[in-house]
Amino acid sequence: MVTATDEPTEPNAVARTLLKGLDKSVQIGRPAILAHVRATVRRDPEASTEKVIKLLGRQFTGAVAAAGGAAGGVAAAPAVGLPAGLALGVADAGVFTTAAATYVLAVAEVHGIPTEDVVRRRTLLLGILIGDSASSTITSVAGRTGGHWGKKVVQSVPVQALKNVNRVLGHNFVTKYGTKQGILVLGKSVPFGIGAAIGAGGNAGFAQFTIRSTRKSFGPPPAEIPGHLRSTSASADSVVDDDIVDGELVDD
Repeated sequence: MVTATDEPTEPNAVARTLLKGLDKSVQIGRPAILAHVRATVRRDPEASTEKVIKLLGRQFTGAVAAAGGAAGGVAAAPAVGLPAGLALGVADAGVFTTAAATYVLAVAEVHGIPTEDVVRRRTLLLGILIGDSASSTITSVAGRTGGHWGKKVVQSVPVQALKNVNRVLGHNFVTKYGTKQGILVLGKSVPFGIGAAIGAGGNAGFAQFTIRSTRKSFGPPPAEIPGHLRSTSASADSVVDDDIVDGELVDD
């Protein structure tokens, strides 16, 4: 039984930035997510759903690895100094959360599970970023066992129940995910080029964890890609897609 607790308090800048980033990320406009998926599908119109999801994962991993390497490289420069370097690392942690949200919501669309409700989006993102330790909390409310809880949460669980889940997961997010990201932030400040390598490798590692966790949450991909994701018009979608890949938010 899930017990609601007070909203988490964050004792450090990393945790605060991560939660702020998550709050912003769950508000990404659905048209932007659709544009991102359609642009990916256009790169290989004959791709299976499995391949489209893999392509989304590669884009996600490449983008955050590049961002982490850049943040680590700048943060470790002698002229920057430790306080500013740490600030850059913290900001990059926030960028990662936005990129992760884009990936998770894009995969949900491929699975035919659209969602615009920020409470349900928050449950998806918190549960996936925390990983296996969040599954028992979510499945106890979703009313099912097994790892594939994503569809049930989005389509069936009352919002009020998910608000209680989100309070519990919010605490776990700070203590588990926030602590790991805090260690990575410190690593990005290591000099002599090591910070850049740690930033790139660390972000790539977090991305791979997110990809695996997303797959567990949604299960095997569907046989067919939803028809509305096979748009052939690139004019409007390409601008929005570039914004997502760069880690920016695009409003409805």
